[in-house]
Amino acid sequence: MSRRRVHLVGSYPAAGTSAAMTTIAEVAGPFLRSLPDGETGERSRWIVNVIDGLRDHPGLELVKDGDYSSYDSRPLFKVRRGHRLTPDSLRLGYANVARESYTVFRQVRAEHGLPEVSFQVGLPGDFDLAYFAFGAAGAVRLRGVVRAALAREIAEIAAWGGQDVVFQIEVPGELVLVEGLPRPLRAAAARALVRGLVKQAVVAPSGTRFGVHLCVGDLGNKALRPLGSASALVALVKALLRYWPQGRPLEYVHVPLAAGDQPPPLDENFYRGLSALAGMPSRVRFVAGLAHEGQDAGEQRAILERVERLLERPVDVASACGLGRRSPQDARRALERAAALAET
Repeated sequence: MSRRRVHLVGSYPAAGTSAAMTTIAEVAGPFLRSLPDGETGERSRWIVNVIDGLRDHPGLELVKDGDYSSYDSRPLFKVRRGHRLTPDSLRLGYANVARESYTVFRQVRAEHGLPEVSFQVGLPGDFDLAYFAFGAAGAVRLRGVVRAALAREIAEIAAWGGQDVVFQIEVPGELVLVEGLPRPLRAAAARALVRGLVKQAVVAPSGTRFGVHLCVGDLGNKALRPLGSASALVALVKALLRYWPQGRPLEYVHVPLAAGDQPPPLDENFYRGLSALAGMPSRVRFVAGLAHEGQDAGEQRAILERVERLLERPVDVASACGLGRRSPQDARRALERAAALAET
């Protein structure tokens, strides 16, 4: 068994949950620690289906419509005059879908002989869901409501899944915000943002297992803001390690080193800052999101080895984001690349 493992961020283009999980298990099964359900169908575009579901909410009003053809073209909502948005009125659907997928997961896990692989459930960070649904001002006012609604989903899944489930908190907003700041301000901004982010873990049941997926966006397989260096990633990872609450294990942090249709940079200077994470606790896995079907395998192997030298430890391998926005052929190539890099 290789010292490295393969991580799947979430989505995978397939006809359904069983097909997605089966393909992932066939290609990367021996290298997996956790297995997502592939987020197929209407869930393939991250939180688009959740936001579209708000159109029927009696307490919300559409402020601006959009078709998701770009990052600026998305619907935005506000609370109707005379109404109050409550967590109980926000039925996000994650728990219902997870229960259905968990049955399939157990079948696939048994069929492929993967008894130690956990069921992975991806959820947006509370700030990210609030921001993309309600805009910047709305996110400030409604983040607590969204956090409580997500906490209900997590608690419901944890009640039947227990330690067989690892929750992945997905946060593009924080990374994009930090990347957009001058470098001297990034560490302080990361600390402030992470102090808010970890509240989602604080309100989860004791013992709940977590991972964090830092993201640069992947709408239409295009990044919202590609990274100029690893500086913002380092600032956020250091803040996560500093502020993560006890009693809710942080098992991994996934960082995007590629960006949508752009493979990881070849410039060594891009990665140099990762050396600041050389002392991170061994209990927290570092997942390098560098596997990409559009780059030479030898170049990616060299990048992986460079990352491991800087961190002074083996790292797990992943793509930069979910593969659901790629073609089935490209997604499989990316998955096969990740497995090949892990096996090196």
